[in-house]
Amino acid sequence: MLLETPSQADKRPDGLARVEDRRLLTGRGLYVHDVRLPGMLHAVFVRSTYARARLIALDLQAARSCAGVLAVLDFAQLGGLTMPPINPLLPLRELPDFPLLAAGRVDSVGQPIAVVVASSLAAAQRAAEQVQVDYDAEPAQADGAAGARVVASVRHQAGDAAAVKALHPLHKVRVVHQQARVISMPLEPRAAVAQWDASGGMLTAWLATQTPSRARADIARALDLPLDKVRVIAPDVGGAFGAKASVSPEDLVIAFVARHLQASVKWTSSRSEEFTSAPHGRGARLEGELWLDAQGRFVHLQAQMNFPTGAWLPYSAVVPARNAARILPGPYHVSSIDLASEAAMSNAAAVNIYRGAGRPEAALLMERLVEMAARQSGMDPVELRLRNLVSLMPHATPTGESLDAGNYRAALERACARFDYAGERREQARRRAQGELLGIGLALYVEPCGQGWESARVSLQADGRVQVASGSASQGQGHQTSYALIAAEALACEPALVTVIEGDTASCPPGIGALASRSMAIGGSAVWQAATQAARRRDAGEPLPIVVEAVYTAPAEAWSYGCVIVRLAIDRDTGQPQIERLVWVDDAGRIISPQLAEGQLLGGLAQGLGQALLERIVYDDEGQLLTGSLMDYALPRADQMPLVELESLAESTPANLLGAKGVGEAGCIGVPAALLNAAADALSPLGEKTLDFPLTAERLWQAMQQPSGDPTP
Repeated sequence: MLLETPSQADKRPDGLARVEDRRLLTGRGLYVHDVRLPGMLHAVFVRSTYARARLIALDLQAARSCAGVLAVLDFAQLGGLTMPPINPLLPLRELPDFPLLAAGRVDSVGQPIAVVVASSLAAAQRAAEQVQVDYDAEPAQADGAAGARVVASVRHQAGDAAAVKALHPLHKVRVVHQQARVISMPLEPRAAVAQWDASGGMLTAWLATQTPSRARADIARALDLPLDKVRVIAPDVGGAFGAKASVSPEDLVIAFVARHLQASVKWTSSRSEEFTSAPHGRGARLEGELWLDAQGRFVHLQAQMNFPTGAWLPYSAVVPARNAARILPGPYHVSSIDLASEAAMSNAAAVNIYRGAGRPEAALLMERLVEMAARQSGMDPVELRLRNLVSLMPHATPTGESLDAGNYRAALERACARFDYAGERREQARRRAQGELLGIGLALYVEPCGQGWESARVSLQADGRVQVASGSASQGQGHQTSYALIAAEALACEPALVTVIEGDTASCPPGIGALASRSMAIGGSAVWQAATQAARRRDAGEPLPIVVEAVYTAPAEAWSYGCVIVRLAIDRDTGQPQIERLVWVDDAGRIISPQLAEGQLLGGLAQGLGQALLERIVYDDEGQLLTGSLMDYALPRADQMPLVELESLAESTPANLLGAKGVGEAGCIGVPAALLNAAADALSPLGEKTLDFPLTAERLWQAMQQPSGDPTP
């Protein structure tokens, strides 16, 4: 259904049809996989088959002798190149260097050991099979294992916890939840093409990346090149979801090989390679306790959250651990807190930011505690939330954050009204009396939407046309439409006159990139700032062309929020869950394009649904991946998407020029928590159950057979 906003409930004011659609839907998109260059060589990586082992011997000679092979390189030939430093958003412990190709040992299945470069892909694949590797296997360390190397940690304490606990609150509830790892599933797997121009000493790289400017800097560092001798082009990127926010070892190896051979080199990942070596998401272990007084007020929140990082660290590796800790206690007042979060390594694929990056974990832990507290204290879960919601804005949280603007009570009340909460509870009681397992689950959430700066350049041309160049490249969000709408409004011109370019460091200003729900709030504000400055110069009589470049820094972080309510039925005989109804009220601030905002919300919902009900990466005790293909890893299909009643409050924020908040991650934050609460509510007549994702029919059926409180396998 169409996203409804208070002023847009009866019409569809798209303003401008998505200009990207026709080109992409008619097969005229250009992805990295589509790049073809004269004389282009092809690369294939030889990867570890062990999760943890010493490399005893590596024989490359047979591969080098194969027809069509130009080079077979290992760590020694790369000159000891390592991955760039990670983002120190938390204080970092002493960390090892992470070589681009394995150096003396391997630490995960799929880690690249060598690269074969040949005149054709088939020749490279044949030669790669001839590489001989001898391993001395060692015991693999799983996620969360005792003694794992801790990368970073953070702790937030506020209030007088001892005094709170001395009150002997009426209720204390505890939750333990183990999340499964998941993997982003973009239409386009990772890919890289690098071209070396010896005459100018210039490296051009086509990458499927969310952060072209950062990728450019990483390549320049790795190859010891001046920044102006590296160009990164991110053409159409078929989805990213955080997994393409950081360069991978393969990206940098391909750049090195192109210069080494003074050639053009291409690598495209297979779907199998993505499962073993692309960054995963989630995987955290969440533990929390919530204390309530006799009036149902939240008086103390305690949490311990452990996040896996895998065998090497992408740039944003500590972001999930940081976000989860700083976001709690979400939209609620709590008198005191003690929140600890840490990130630790393991012998598995790296874990990077994945749509939400710590936000879903915080929401799930908090909302699960609230729902359990309501059930055990005999209070209605809506009433309990209303008693504890933050009401006055801006609000300083106990972790040092500032909630900028919004009406959390309105979101909850509006969702309940649309859901007909009282009527649904009566219907639930009627159906339960007939033996059905029927649950109603709620979740409130907050969504911080990025900090820092972004850039834009607006050019008013002599023929009346406008060009917008953004440092925030798109991976499907529709920037060519939304940024055109912003510029057109500022310039008082038709949107059709505006062309948006992005994703090319040679023609666009440097920027942070599109991640963390920041594209509209910060990237869009940069476009507005540049366009309004250009309009003032034009209206003051300055002759065309006029070019304005702006760097916009947000004075504060915008926080989206919302409420999801789900009705879920569970079949008594099979455990099969069925979402019967889903109502969702979201506040993403000022909405530029309802059509694009709706798409972002529903896309996030689909991924949240997948995490909650279907998706699960599984390793065995030896670190071997058991879910390495789409035969073993389940994704949601179109026929599994529920009907969604979706509404926006669209209240503006002072945190940026547009009054916009993030929208891209909300579905991954609120929907899983609501589904978990609905499943627990459905099974509550059988006792309080411990439920972990994914909520498959098998897991729910097993939970139905077990005594209350026992964890499911």
